[in-house]
Amino acid sequence: MDEALLRSLTPAVLGILVRRGADFAAAEDAVQDALVEAVRVWPEDPPRDPLGWLVTVAWRRFLDATRAETARRRREDVVDAEPEQGLAPDTDDTLQLYFLCAHPSLTPSSAVALTLRAVGGLTTRQIAQAYLVPEATMAQRISRAKKTVGDVRFDRPGDVATVLRVLYLVFNEGYSGDVDLAAEAIRLTRQLAAVIDHPEVAGLLALMLLHHARRASRTTAGGSLVPLAEQDRDRWDTTLIAEGIEVLQAALAQDRLGEFQAQAAIAALHAAAPVAEETDWVQIVEWYDELLALTNSPVVRLNRAVAVGEADGPRAGLKALAELDDALPRYSAVAAYLHERDGDRRTAAKLYAEAAGKASNLAEREHLTRQAARLNN
Repeated sequence: MDEALLRSLTPAVLGILVRRGADFAAAEDAVQDALVEAVRVWPEDPPRDPLGWLVTVAWRRFLDATRAETARRRREDVVDAEPEQGLAPDTDDTLQLYFLCAHPSLTPSSAVALTLRAVGGLTTRQIAQAYLVPEATMAQRISRAKKTVGDVRFDRPGDVATVLRVLYLVFNEGYSGDVDLAAEAIRLTRQLAAVIDHPEVAGLLALMLLHHARRASRTTAGGSLVPLAEQDRDRWDTTLIAEGIEVLQAALAQDRLGEFQAQAAIAALHAAAPVAEETDWVQIVEWYDELLALTNSPVVRLNRAVAVGEADGPRAGLKALAELDDALPRYSAVAAYLHERDGDRRTAAKLYAEAAGKASNLAEREHLTRQAARLNN
């Protein structure tokens, strides 16, 4: 496999797709798919015209992605701005597609990635960011998943846990504002909760409702991020909060705790505080401990460090943070916040600037830059 040849042809293929009308980001994604396919196919069947082969495959990938995006947007158009209760129409097969893509022949992580790409309409780059892996790694994972399911019958749908993971990641993409999929994810989770009595399905629905209730207050009119403590709580949707808490309580009553229920419990404690100063941080730390026991996730440990800093003081939070890998996403932002609370403005400003340089989206980068500038004045 001539990797140097692939690298040399990549700019030309990208340029041809853009000239044909593909936007740059979509073209990059399609070219990445084509390169992965070339690595798989060329060793046994090298093409006579490598450039032509790459252009053809990349253009087909672009068209497939465009059709998927169009179909997704068509489904989105029929969803109201706020999620409605009740079952979706019987003719809606989106949830069934989620189960079919979560095929037993795939590993859970590959099934999630494939479903996000094929049904959720997310790009390879967005999925890679959600998994905290390089885009090339995710492209290879998706390509392998496509190849695995290419010759199998879709008569054994995947399990609920994998589908919940997909719905959660789709919701997070919508909630971030990068892609507006949050209401669709809630609609599908409602549909799933209506037909499956499973505490984690209810836990995920509660988590989504509690986060969605705060959506209107998360950004300013100009698109700037508003931290949770500074949000206008009068703009929170109390109807969604009440529903989320009710759904969560019913799930917890089954005494089969899962990670989505634990996350929802943390969100409920935030939502229940009339003002930020009355947040029950001690209980939030306890729920993070439960969540850690279930997941052992470094991201959960990072969020727990913030909660410890609020419950026991910034020095305790920094001590908890020191046990983690400083390469974790948002590590610098958390460190900056805790150092500022501890009175070390100079270190906090430096860390905010460092975090801004690592931010994955423009709104977050601008927020962190403003924080650094505020402390440097």
